[in-house]
Amino acid sequence: MKFSNLVRLAVGLSFLLFGAYTLASPPAVSYHLIKKVPLAAAPGGTEYFDYITVDSAARRVYVSHGTEVVVLNADDYTVVGTIGGLKRCHGVAVVKSLNKGFITDGEAEKVVVFDLKTLKVTGEVKTQPDTDSIIYDPASKYIFTFNGNSHNSTVIDPVKEAVVKTIDLVGGVEFPAVDGKGMIYDNNEEKNDVVAIDSKTLTIKARWPVAPEGQAVAMAMDTKNRRLFSAGRNPQFLVMMDADNGKVIQSFPITAGVDANIFEPATGLLFVSTREGMIHIFHEDSPDKLSEVETVKTEYGAKTMQIDPKTHNLFLSTSDFDPPAAPTEKQPHPLPRAKPGNFRVLVYGR
Repeated sequence: MKFSNLVRLAVGLSFLLFGAYTLASPPAVSYHLIKKVPLAAAPGGTEYFDYITVDSAARRVYVSHGTEVVVLNADDYTVVGTIGGLKRCHGVAVVKSLNKGFITDGEAEKVVVFDLKTLKVTGEVKTQPDTDSIIYDPASKYIFTFNGNSHNSTVIDPVKEAVVKTIDLVGGVEFPAVDGKGMIYDNNEEKNDVVAIDSKTLTIKARWPVAPEGQAVAMAMDTKNRRLFSAGRNPQFLVMMDADNGKVIQSFPITAGVDANIFEPATGLLFVSTREGMIHIFHEDSPDKLSEVETVKTEYGAKTMQIDPKTHNLFLSTSDFDPPAAPTEKQPHPLPRAKPGNFRVLVYGR
């Protein structure tokens, strides 16, 4: 080969390598507050809020708010309706093929079923005390709830609206992720591990420690690259794990009170929100490398979060807070108490 051809080949390869590198580099993002949506006090007089669910195709945002779920329009943030009559709701799962939504009501120890079009309650399924997070698994076509203080998962057939099985998970279960191929991964804040569940046999396949993270709470997954993102509160770390063998690949310190991880496949961005009032944003440069992109200051208490894939907007919720109650033997480190009557949704965009 002539020298000139070698030069051209070398230059071409260098451009290809440069292009591959730049594609893997963190994108320039600058998330900022674009809307603050005040919402009326929930019936009952106390203040409590938990998970947020976005149905991007239907342009709806389901906001857990104590005794009701508030449903927002994802584009103009107006209230579409509410689903009430709850004791203390936590999460919402949407099964569009059945036109059904499912709400965990931890205090009532049940899952409430509602019609996605009318928002009317159509049924309920008895579960376990402290029914908390909820997820739909497309592989088994089952609903799974994770019942914190009960240390187990309730498996529900959404067609029959009946319990299929209760899986003992040993320890305080938290938020899950599904791979769409038959595996569910759930954090355990008491055991400091992730439990891998076969959603078809409904059996535990493995348990993996999450050190240096402790009290594993928040979870997201990159299903394409088989990566789990688990975040915990004590010690305060985010870890990236291999979803097939549980190996911890990377870890990063985060702020206090993490409660939500969101991975966006289209951008490779990972969002981590904490009670301290921060969104930590990372980029998956490769299956074995995360890099820190940005840390966004939000408001104290804005620890739960969800993303709208269409607009890339992030939805968080919080309220004002009263000082903590006096320490007790049972609760030696009490947190500030949410103040009724000033609940709001925060919308962050680029």
